[in-house]
Amino acid sequence: MSGAGGDERVARFGAALGALDAEIDWDVVAAVVCEGDAEGFFSDERREAMLDAGLKHAADVGEALEGFGGPERSLYVGASVAELAPMAFEAIVLGRKVRWVTLDGPDTRELGRAFAAVDPLLPRPRVGPWSPDEVGRVSHVWMASVLTDPDAFPALHDELYARRGTKEAVGGGRPKAERRSARDLVDRCLDALASPSALVTTSAEELAVWEPAIEARGWRAEVTVKGRLSGLVGDVLHQVRVSR
Repeated sequence: MSGAGGDERVARFGAALGALDAEIDWDVVAAVVCEGDAEGFFSDERREAMLDAGLKHAADVGEALEGFGGPERSLYVGASVAELAPMAFEAIVLGRKVRWVTLDGPDTRELGRAFAAVDPLLPRPRVGPWSPDEVGRVSHVWMASVLTDPDAFPALHDELYARRGTKEAVGGGRPKAERRSARDLVDRCLDALASPSALVTTSAEELAVWEPAIEARGWRAEVTVKGRLSGLVGDVLHQVRVSR
């Protein structure tokens, strides 16, 4: 983005990221995302690495959406600290409307509080049930490392990571019910996608759910060959160009 207006937006984006880092109570977030002793989990080094990854993903999204038709609106499902930079980039630099739906919890409430305190352009999390009609038509869906969450989808976590029967397996869960829930979530996201084409950002493992759902509608999915590691979980994220 060039020009005075673009420079101002980039400067505002950088200021927002710095303010968020200072505003967020990282201990509150760490207690949710970290297993075991969370003290010092979000060290300066970890936050810096997470921000660096987030900035690279933001640049990827910006490049992919450049000259992209459709509504200037994106949907982030289950986003958390790893998505701070991409969400802020879309909202502030690209001037897009960012819809953020997720589960309630101490981390969600803390991030929502920090976003509200830092910049009015930043999105606020919506918790609880949601529908495509409430979200509105979007041209980008970001849903990464959601269907592999070991708390929400323990059986699917083991299945998608190919950990079933290994020492790394979480165990338990309800495989059939979790597959239905995962497919329902993906289908709701697809219902929100604008036609004739849109962008999806998701993890390599979750493609196993996304691709059959897209193909079942008679749509096409073009997956980027090169992926990029996510900032916290370390999954490889891909962009999927969905067309009808």
